[in-house]
Amino acid sequence: MTSPHYRFTAHALKRYPTWTPAAKRSAHTSAPPPPRSRLQKYARRTLYTGLGIGTIWALDTNFNASAITRNIRTVHTCVRIATDYSINFTPSKSESIPQLHERVAERMYDLITSNGGLYIKIGQAMGANTAFLPKPVQDKFQSLFDDAPQVPYSVIESVFRSEFGRPPSGPDGVFEIFHEQAIASASIAQVHKAKLRGSDRWVAVKIQKPDVVRQTWWDLTTYKGVMWLYDYWFELPVFFLVDYISDHLRQELDFVQEAENARRTAEFVRADPNFAQRVHIPDVYAEYSTKRVLTAEWIDGVRLSDREAVLRLVGEKPPLPSAQPVRPLQGGAHAIMKTMVELFSAQMFSWGWVHCDPHPGNVLIRPVPGRPTQPQLVLLDHGLYVSVSEDTRRQWASVFKAMLAGDRAEVEAVTAEWGVGLGMGDLFASFALMRPVRLKGARTGPPLFPNGDATDYERGVQMKAALRNFLVDTDRMPKVLAFLLRNMRMVQGNNQSLGSPVNRIRITATYASRALAKTPNLSFAQRLRAWWHHVLFQSVMLSSDAVFFWVRVRQYLGQMFGFKAVGFEDELENMMRRTAKSTLGLEINKDMFSG
Repeated sequence: MTSPHYRFTAHALKRYPTWTPAAKRSAHTSAPPPPRSRLQKYARRTLYTGLGIGTIWALDTNFNASAITRNIRTVHTCVRIATDYSINFTPSKSESIPQLHERVAERMYDLITSNGGLYIKIGQAMGANTAFLPKPVQDKFQSLFDDAPQVPYSVIESVFRSEFGRPPSGPDGVFEIFHEQAIASASIAQVHKAKLRGSDRWVAVKIQKPDVVRQTWWDLTTYKGVMWLYDYWFELPVFFLVDYISDHLRQELDFVQEAENARRTAEFVRADPNFAQRVHIPDVYAEYSTKRVLTAEWIDGVRLSDREAVLRLVGEKPPLPSAQPVRPLQGGAHAIMKTMVELFSAQMFSWGWVHCDPHPGNVLIRPVPGRPTQPQLVLLDHGLYVSVSEDTRRQWASVFKAMLAGDRAEVEAVTAEWGVGLGMGDLFASFALMRPVRLKGARTGPPLFPNGDATDYERGVQMKAALRNFLVDTDRMPKVLAFLLRNMRMVQGNNQSLGSPVNRIRITATYASRALAKTPNLSFAQRLRAWWHHVLFQSVMLSSDAVFFWVRVRQYLGQMFGFKAVGFEDELENMMRRTAKSTLGLEINKDMFSG
């Protein structure tokens, strides 16, 4: 017998085919809400996305030193630059290429200064050889200084508690007195003045900024990627230096290594009678130093960057009316620059241990203790050094000497070992010496620039071709040369800032030639021949002395009779700029070689 419920259900299904028990159940529930509008969906998605981005940004800012944000900024800038070049660097837009270079230079500068930290160091490393880059890029890189706002004292105190387990000062502090206001602040560290407990000795305390450590891996990884892309896209031979530069930038973050660098340099100075009194390396207090804090002897002196104060110190400018009368240092600016050029020449050619950041802010001038009229050069900041092998030192001395003697065969023999293209000796010598060089003998190899009246687009294409011909095998190029040339440019700039009181080229060449004569393991006959060649080379360099003497006389006459007369370094720079423009089509910034 069929149940009434079954008969009702069957009847209902026949009469209402779409009616089901499920429908019956839903009939007693409320109607579904109307669908959300597209605007509401987008608004909700935008809100969630914004909250997510805001959360990531806050975490990155507070716990990751803005590393992700900085790298997004880098990638964005590089994509804009690459896109701009790919669209606008064309033959049809040749007239607007100078504006393209302006935009690129501005973007690069804004990126480096916005990110700060290691980006400043990376930019300076790139800027050491900007002569091959467009003039707007040169202009921007010349204003890339290593300075930065100082971090608050609370941050410094946290570094001390992390490193020493106690604050910088106070009853249980590391120092008896610690000045909370920094006396100098750079991209990766800042310096405070302090006084040792139970002593009258004052010290300079260099503290690393905490954000730098967290940013290092991100910054160097991005730097490597960007250089690879520029090497690949624009065919610029820059990538081969990336690992070498990155390794040395990392070393600058290790203050234990910096202390060791200072100790080693001080040993070289003390062992050389020529520098034992004329140069001083501040002592480091190991018991107050860690990987992130470096404590060194406090030195009162005048920074070389303060040109007017240096000239007053040596008696070449009248003292300030309010200053106490002091006896001027003997020898004037000549004695100071002679010491500096000799010191860094000895580092390159004799010691094989080279300070790579001799900018004027890292050099102090003071009297020798106990000898108030004798000038002494104090070298600071020993974070960046390179070690030069005996073979590279010999090759560098040999090619340096040959460049000045005009010996094309020797220059091209050595540079060929370094992977430099055939016939590129003149170009290599000109930019190594920072003066126009025409080597003796016929030049071989492809022309540097076959079209002298090229458009901006054609010059760009020709420059890339010249660079490809210049560095044909980057694996063989001694990477240390990048830092040696940086060192020489800075020393040149220091000499130039004081009016070029010494013949830098002659002094450096003398050290190079003497180093070859002192090459170890020579036989008696070889040693005798090497010294004879050294004597002959000194006679060749008399022509350089004659030019230098005439320029100095002209400077003195200009001071006496009121007309403008440039110094020796300025004269070389002007010659270099004219030669670069006429033969290479390069527009070199007037401060390119100021260091």
